[in-house]
Amino acid sequence: MDISVTGGTGFLGAHAVAELVRRGHRVRVLARDPERLAPALAPFGVDPGVVGLVEGDVVDETAVTRLVLGADAVLHAASVYSFDSRRRAEMRRTNERGTEVVLGAARASGAGRIVHVSTVGALYPSPSATIGAESPVAAPKETYLATKAAADRVARRHAAEGAPVVISYPSALIGPDDPYVGDQNARLRNVLRGLMPFWPSRGLPIGDVRDTAVLHADLLTGPDFGARARVFGPGHWVPTSRYLTVLRAVTGRALPALFLPPRAMVPVGRFADLVQRVWPWNIPAEYGAIYVCAVAVPVDGDPAVTGGVVARPLSETVCDTVAWLHRAGLLTDRQAGAAVVRPPADGPVLAGSAGRGEGQS
Repeated sequence: MDISVTGGTGFLGAHAVAELVRRGHRVRVLARDPERLAPALAPFGVDPGVVGLVEGDVVDETAVTRLVLGADAVLHAASVYSFDSRRRAEMRRTNERGTEVVLGAARASGAGRIVHVSTVGALYPSPSATIGAESPVAAPKETYLATKAAADRVARRHAAEGAPVVISYPSALIGPDDPYVGDQNARLRNVLRGLMPFWPSRGLPIGDVRDTAVLHADLLTGPDFGARARVFGPGHWVPTSRYLTVLRAVTGRALPALFLPPRAMVPVGRFADLVQRVWPWNIPAEYGAIYVCAVAVPVDGDPAVTGGVVARPLSETVCDTVAWLHRAGLLTDRQAGAAVVRPPADGPVLAGSAGRGEGQS
């Protein structure tokens, strides 16, 4: 199949491109900066020369039209995922307008399969105790989630008009080989750097980027496309206290933390959000992250098995992520702790086994 991908140099997109290439499909990627393609694919051993490249971004109608021309399937994974209030305009431009352009062009091109990558956060806050395929798009009071909710409405409109659109709802994703060290991986790193002593209680759904990439490849190329209009990514409902427990087990570190009701922390987050607009460095106490914990609810049913993809244990995902952050030079030996085993002078760096075997959520 000929498959066009937006966001192919990003975290989820690069994993999806690698999975599609491994399956023998012809892939074409839209990239604002062509120089980012090779580094994004290098961890997977994918020769960038086998991947088609169209220079441009998701609001460039000419570039997007070139990207989807002749494509059998389109994966729209491009998004600005950030709770950094300084990126408001960028999020609205990419997440909202970009989705209008990409889905419109994919539909006009005659692509037989279009997968739009949303997020579980587009369904928060929910009027129910869980979310599922029939949940309405929400009205989040946070910029990133609000822009993803707006994009979700665009995708649902196309699907309602008969376009071959399936919407996927990934959990908050962590995992290795993140070209930009995005929000969730950065937060995990900040915990190990001692920058997050206070945590909102409750929880959130967390998934492994590798499992979600497999799900998207299955949706794009599998025999049952369109059987479900909305699909949730494999993952686990993880209370924040359990997340810290797993991280402690994986690293062997104490990682002291104080857990507070998220709604009590919201004013702190709002204040940090205001300060962030003039402060040049990122403030870890992000309003958006606190807000998610305040409004998040579990996925209905068993999100650990979605679309035939079984979510790997949380401890495996956490261990592999910490080991990768260490290999990338983003954590010191002390910060990574038992998650990595120091090799002989010229030997490989190995992910440790501490914490593996953690059960399903």
